[in-house]
Amino acid sequence: MPGENLTRIEAQERRAVVETHSYEVELDLTRGAEVFGSRTLVRFGGTAGASTFIDLIARDVREITLNGRSIDPSTAFADSRIALDGLEVENELVVDADCVYTNTGEGLHRFVDPADGEVYLYSQFEVPDSRRMYAVFEQPDLKAEFRFTVRAPEAWKVVSNSPTPEPSPRGDGSAVWAFEPTPRISSYITALIAGPYESTFSELTSASGRVIPLGVYGRKSLWQHLDADYIFDKTRQGFAYYEEKFDYPYPFAKYDQLFVPEFNAGAMENAGAVTFTETYVFRSKVTDAVKERRVVTILHELAHMWFGDLVTMKWWNDLWLNESFAEWASTIATAEATEWTAAWTTFNAMEKTWAYRQDQLPSTHPVVAEINDLEDVQVNFDGITYAKGGSVLKQLAAWVGIEQFFAGVAAYFARHEWSNTELPDLLRELEATSGRDLSQWSKKWLETAGVNTLSPLIEESADGTISRFAVVQTAPADYPTIRPHRLGIGFYSVRDGALTRVHHLELDVDGDRTDVPDLKGLARPDLVLLNDDDLAYAKIRLDDRSLATAIAHLAEISDPLARSLVWGAAWDQTRDAEASATDYIDLVLRNIGAETESTTVRTTLAQLQLAANAYVAPERREQSRIHVAEGLWSLAQEAEAGSDNQLQFVTAFAQSAATAEQWERVRAIRDGENVLPGLEIDTDLSWQLLISLAAGGVATAAQIDEALAADNTAKGGEFAAQAKAALPYRETKRVAWDGLVDKADLPNTIVRSAAAGFVHPATSHLLEEFVPAYFDMLLPVWESRSYQIAQYLIVGLYPAPLADVALRDATRAWLADHPDAPAALRRLVNENLAGVERALSVQERDAQ
Repeated sequence: MPGENLTRIEAQERRAVVETHSYEVELDLTRGAEVFGSRTLVRFGGTAGASTFIDLIARDVREITLNGRSIDPSTAFADSRIALDGLEVENELVVDADCVYTNTGEGLHRFVDPADGEVYLYSQFEVPDSRRMYAVFEQPDLKAEFRFTVRAPEAWKVVSNSPTPEPSPRGDGSAVWAFEPTPRISSYITALIAGPYESTFSELTSASGRVIPLGVYGRKSLWQHLDADYIFDKTRQGFAYYEEKFDYPYPFAKYDQLFVPEFNAGAMENAGAVTFTETYVFRSKVTDAVKERRVVTILHELAHMWFGDLVTMKWWNDLWLNESFAEWASTIATAEATEWTAAWTTFNAMEKTWAYRQDQLPSTHPVVAEINDLEDVQVNFDGITYAKGGSVLKQLAAWVGIEQFFAGVAAYFARHEWSNTELPDLLRELEATSGRDLSQWSKKWLETAGVNTLSPLIEESADGTISRFAVVQTAPADYPTIRPHRLGIGFYSVRDGALTRVHHLELDVDGDRTDVPDLKGLARPDLVLLNDDDLAYAKIRLDDRSLATAIAHLAEISDPLARSLVWGAAWDQTRDAEASATDYIDLVLRNIGAETESTTVRTTLAQLQLAANAYVAPERREQSRIHVAEGLWSLAQEAEAGSDNQLQFVTAFAQSAATAEQWERVRAIRDGENVLPGLEIDTDLSWQLLISLAAGGVATAAQIDEALAADNTAKGGEFAAQAKAALPYRETKRVAWDGLVDKADLPNTIVRSAAAGFVHPATSHLLEEFVPAYFDMLLPVWESRSYQIAQYLIVGLYPAPLADVALRDATRAWLADHPDAPAALRRLVNENLAGVERALSVQERDAQ
């Protein structure tokens, strides 16, 4: 039985007999806390006499009428599908159902604000969840016009893809909003957001001359923290940039941005009604890394209005056409149109680090992935689809030329507006504007998996000049593709106390070895940096002299992107067991205090803690954790008062605390007894410190309850759940486990937070007894929970901090014993296993 799945073959077969025209969806949101009414009229073309199905997940279906013919729901509705037979050339289908609100962030999510009891709704449909709100042909290549009519409490605001109409009061405290039809779009980008949201409005003039209304929405209890003017400002900059570069005016009637509770992702590109995580509403001080990420996310979703919403992939194997493009476009727009001019440094530090990690997992796949069904695509929102794809597009733009690249994209939008496309459609336009044949480039970069490694080969004459220089390219045995790269080679030497670039060359590299005669005869510099300016997607290695220079002078590299590349090279060599984790820890602690780029600091600190908690040889891991915490405490004390680095070092110190003395420092900071100049212990930092104290057994459940009473908000609830799950006692771990695994009533963000607390590295000694229970729960959780919740539990509760042979063997045994488990589930478990196997390899190297 299909359950809630849909295969690509089924979608192709349905597309062959169905051509959707329009939907009229009537929703009744006044029927209580569990269900809402959903009545859908679908008009579609069909192959006469053919049979097909429409998708719906509902508690009850009251009526199904096809072309005036009544169909019995008890026989036609099963497994998230309604069977339809006897199609005509033109068809009208009516489905009247009761659908169910969720608390998982999928479908129509319902949230009750603990601060004031107000109810907020929002939809989240990507990938297959519009069927949770109305009957729909749930696949991206069956586009249609959508007209929504919504009955809701009169005091609410209701937002959808079309401009919000004046409501019609019903006299009973409810009102009806009748929206105009949308353009032809895919169902997964339709949207409904409803509740007593606060809002503010502005406008801009599009390149077409149209005035585009702008809106920003947020919950009442968070509204004072929402800086709408700044969001409008970044939005205007993005509009101007994209409309010029894409040579295509904004395609929708208005643009609303809504910050919604308990959101699973960063944001979602609903056409004209983008939803964002409330993480981007800053109620406490946040780092520049988070501020910049919000800007990138705003511009990422705006790029989707063209790439994804105006022109949409035909099937989910080309999901990258949406996400990779938006990732690349938002980074170049951030760098060129906003004050965040170092966005490519951020991209290297965060996105490429994610991509390289993902590309070395056993689940790696080509950018153009093989997507057989909906379960495949659910796990494919990963570092390949987003970050590697974005990196490859940066490489492609360098390969064909940035002006030619944008010209090809503009031609693509003009040719395929409101339709669905596949990879060749884009490449055809880029070939036309650049004059380059991209077939081999596509085959090697988009249709094969794996990451290459680039190393310098340098021979030196007696006088210190270079007699030979070559770039050596290797590939892993499982993915042996050797690829063409457009890259820079930078020479850096110490000058006046700074490690400064003294020579730069940009060239094409291909094959196992590429000689670079242009560098012959030059003086050998202190540091040779391959992929200077970060055009290519590849791991890089430093020669011995360059590595020694980097270790001694990393903080003195004047260019932040070059520093980020060196940080990345050092981490890659550690992860690949070519350098010791202990040495990496020392490198970070010696140099991170001088780093100026917030995201580079954020990424490096996370890697530092992974090295200390999982990569150092087991016999010295405890001492290493103490050493890291002490080093972070020293950095926090030395950091500039009130600085971004100070906040990051204090937070990282709290996360790393490993001794009674260190936890006492955490307590003293939180209680105001130990004051660091410029450091404000605001609400969120106070919680972070309390979580550390809970993991150390210094704070009690009663103190956590007291903190929650003082911060009775959604965010406070998440922090409290994490803190309680982090308490280092067998009985509290069991309570946390039972609440997550044996009960199914916790909302998505609480599940995610509690799982993070459960596996806190300071309590890893308690996780061993949960290993059998973890594997016992995998299949039941996968079969009984929604995908998002199942993923949170399967990834979040994996006892990765153990990082030992016993966990590796238990994971391998489960995979061997369950060869027929769903492929998406096996992928998640395999990725967990890969993390442990890598940790063991790096531990072995560290022990040498």
